[in-house]
Amino acid sequence: MLLKRFYDDKLAQASYMIGCQATGQAIIIDPHRDTDLYLQAAKREGMEITLVSETHIHADYLSGSRQLAKQAGATLLLSGEGDEMWQYSFAELDGARLVYQGDRLELGNVAIDILHTPGHTPEHISFMVTDGAASSEPMGVLTGDFIFVGDVGRPDLLEKAAGVADTMEASARVLYRSLSRFREMPPYLQIFPGHGAGSACGKALGSVPSTTLGYEHIANWAFQCETEDDLVSEVLQGQPEPPVYFAEMKRMNRDGPALLDGLPAPRLMPAAALSPLLENDGIVVDIRARASFAAGHVPGSIHVPLSNQFPNWCGWLLPYDRQIHFVADGEEQAREAARDLAFIGIDDCEGYFDATALAAWSAEHDGLEMTTVIDWVAANQAVLDENAFLLDVRNLNEWNEGHVAGAHHIHLGYLTGRTDEIPRDRPVLLYCATGHRSGIGASVLQADGFADVRNIEGGTTDRIRRGMQISPSHSGAKMP
Repeated sequence: MLLKRFYDDKLAQASYMIGCQATGQAIIIDPHRDTDLYLQAAKREGMEITLVSETHIHADYLSGSRQLAKQAGATLLLSGEGDEMWQYSFAELDGARLVYQGDRLELGNVAIDILHTPGHTPEHISFMVTDGAASSEPMGVLTGDFIFVGDVGRPDLLEKAAGVADTMEASARVLYRSLSRFREMPPYLQIFPGHGAGSACGKALGSVPSTTLGYEHIANWAFQCETEDDLVSEVLQGQPEPPVYFAEMKRMNRDGPALLDGLPAPRLMPAAALSPLLENDGIVVDIRARASFAAGHVPGSIHVPLSNQFPNWCGWLLPYDRQIHFVADGEEQAREAARDLAFIGIDDCEGYFDATALAAWSAEHDGLEMTTVIDWVAANQAVLDENAFLLDVRNLNEWNEGHVAGAHHIHLGYLTGRTDEIPRDRPVLLYCATGHRSGIGASVLQADGFADVRNIEGGTTDRIRRGMQISPSHSGAKMP
């Protein structure tokens, strides 16, 4: 048997190839949209992809299952479990086969049993794998967003992200019952989860790629909950704010992701195209390093540096109905950004501008716009001398763990919709944990016309290092 894991650091997402080496048949589970990755891997391994499936209707990335099944000429398998609202609406159109609890898939000597494991979502399924050439007993389970290393899939996304009211607690109770079934399974079973540390699909995911059920029984907080009420209380507390784009991902994945001829390849735009683009309210995302953006950028551009958090913050901040252009250091950087956006369903990335365009803009407009970067000594002085407005753009859990006294809190992802809370006649000083998120936030405010915006480099990490005060808070602040 072949079991190969593919991991995308930016999505903190795992997909899998399972195949029978005797017959050369393989299934891909939970693929993303860079489908060539799986086709090339199958070719290297001498495998034919005959089946493609996924554990559930994803909220955090756009599924590549539909695309891959068509490219490979494979059968698409989709969960038929769950309520009517969250059935795959494109299944019949694509000739997909619906699978249910108790169904068995056979790939030569490999058998895969379908387990209905609801809680994270109503339709969620897991895949129990048996390597028949080695044993008649199962060797492991691909658990998707059900069981993670050290955590379980959050049951609140259907309500918080997809807007289905009054489902959080009921889903948490269903999750408890799904976990109870796994308490009775052999402890030697290997667990291959769909996400690792950094995913917003849970609150305490580990970075280890796999685990065993027995180890999770003793190390995973969810298995320590003795009653259903204990789990419900614990699992609904302390979850990170779900990105606003999760609702769009749910809808797209339910209705059928658009099929691509290939990943978007933005072209180099002529320098002369930049001015009219911005004059017509075009969306320009500057993906260069934070220091480069601060030193000089075109007014009106949004800064989201190309990092592991790039797709997350673009999903929070960018519209889905507008064409995107980049300011980039070069073609390779622009292509990587377009790939990242395709993973969250933003496909219309027309082109990119390089240093030539920035130089032309600077010459035409008597220089580029800059972002003032300060340290905490200067920030403290600005608060005293200039009545500066201190803005914390971290998440709610970070804020409640401790923040700077007198600061105002707006999660970065909600900033574009809450600028009316920020005074325009005072300097605005932004901070996060390091300066990364606050740098993005500073660009959002500058693009919105705020005249005096300053980013506090080093954030709370540097403030603590300097021995400056951080005040704990449990004030009951809530997400909007």
